[in-house]
Amino acid sequence: MIISRRSHTETQSAQRKTSNLETMLIPPCREPKVRCAPVKTLLKKFLILQIILLFISCKSTPNLPGTAFLENQNFPLNSGGSVYIFADVKQARPIIDLIPISELKDRQARQMLDRTDFFSAAFFPQGNSSNLHLQLAAWGNYPKFWAGIAFRFSRNWKKRQTAENQSYWYSQKDGLSISLGSKQAFAAASMLEDAPLTPFAAEPFAEIPEGFVDFRNGSPLSCWIDNPAPLFSQILKNSGVPLNFPVRQLFVNLYPVEQNEYEALIRMQFDNALQARSMAAVFSLAGSFMADDAISAVFFANPPVINGGNIDIKTSVLSESGIALLLEMFLLYLR
Repeated sequence: MIISRRSHTETQSAQRKTSNLETMLIPPCREPKVRCAPVKTLLKKFLILQIILLFISCKSTPNLPGTAFLENQNFPLNSGGSVYIFADVKQARPIIDLIPISELKDRQARQMLDRTDFFSAAFFPQGNSSNLHLQLAAWGNYPKFWAGIAFRFSRNWKKRQTAENQSYWYSQKDGLSISLGSKQAFAAASMLEDAPLTPFAAEPFAEIPEGFVDFRNGSPLSCWIDNPAPLFSQILKNSGVPLNFPVRQLFVNLYPVEQNEYEALIRMQFDNALQARSMAAVFSLAGSFMADDAISAVFFANPPVINGGNIDIKTSVLSESGIALLLEMFLLYLR
């Protein structure tokens, strides 16, 4: 068979194009001039770089739960706590940084707060049966995958599992247990050394007191205290009025006034309106004996207002030091 010169030339040209294309897609193997680092070392450096970039990157779009979970009257914290705090982190971060709890100063905890929109926390009294010191449930946007890698590369954190096959990370050094999902995180701190606790709440969950959801509406940080009677009885005793103060629940809202200044609205719940009126008279009497100090600025700056079975008190304008004193006072009787 006779092949024309033109046809032969076209065939050679097509072969050269194919060869060039293969060269671009599949580069020829060459001996490296220098020895490459092990793949594992490069991967480790890459992951560490990504984790660093992740934690310093801009925050994600907020995903606030609002009060939806509060309206169910149950939320994922254990019952038996003495103080329960609820905070819109973006608005209340300066106040949160004043809370005198060492676990909230931990580097991992602060990184978690940076990516948190809303959290609830419970503080437990000494000698409680669960040995809990602090428990926290948070909502935000968390780097679950990268955080898991960061935990694995840290010598201080070990992965553990509950009997229900729920995984979490535990640091004996920090006394913290953390579980991190993409939208929700849980943390717990134990009162005992080397006694890891799961960060997940156990039933029966804490029940939100009646009236608290309506009370906290609009406040960036709110809390309630169970059985605050010993605290107020001590305050009255220090003012020269040694009487028992049978307050059943204590609610507190903090509102920003100006930069680094806040006001607090304090609500004391009693069994009935008669008891509230009697205790309002006692509180007014105690105020006349109080010195002009930080305690007076919190509880006795304005006269008590009777609201059914409640007494409402509005504080004076509080600086950050005044807020720190208020928080320290509320946590004092946990010790």
